[in-house]
Amino acid sequence: MRGSVDGLGSSAPIGAMLPAVFADDDLAQRFVAGLDEVIAPILNVLDCLPAYFDPALAPVDFTRWLAGWVGAETDGTEPEDRLRAAVAAAAYLHRVRGTRRGLAETIRLAFGVEPEISESGGAAWSARPLGPFPGDPRPHLRVTLRLPDPTPADEHRLTILVAAARPAHMPYTVKVTATERTPQR
Repeated sequence: MRGSVDGLGSSAPIGAMLPAVFADDDLAQRFVAGLDEVIAPILNVLDCLPAYFDPALAPVDFTRWLAGWVGAETDGTEPEDRLRAAVAAAAYLHRVRGTRRGLAETIRLAFGVEPEISESGGAAWSARPLGPFPGDPRPHLRVTLRLPDPTPADEHRLTILVAAARPAHMPYTVKVTATERTPQR
């Protein structure tokens, strides 16, 4: 949290800005030095303002606020590195929202693993009219996520992410399973 920082000097001390008649007045200088101590953190934040909007540099609490501001898909439990990555990718993810790539990237940022996505759609080109349509006639989306130690909360989180990032008309199912462990010799 930003606030008073002991010993933080002001980048613009008020005492130096006072009229000449107060330059040698000890009481006036001590009075404004107290104001400098209160105002210094504010000036420090303003001097460093661009860094607050860079998710790689901003303080963690500000990055959490920034996540809500840019609409990043976070729930407040992710580690700091994934939080920063989600905030940095938010604008891109809004551009590709509703696509397979956007859904996969949203899930990867939230869980740290690639999901398995199958869908009913398709695309084709034909020189003749009335050709067969690609894909299945009934839309569907299946998302499977393999995690080392899945919990019921993971399936709930995946359901929320898929509901938010899928195409609006697409019915979906989600499944969270444990990754297969290879036996060690």
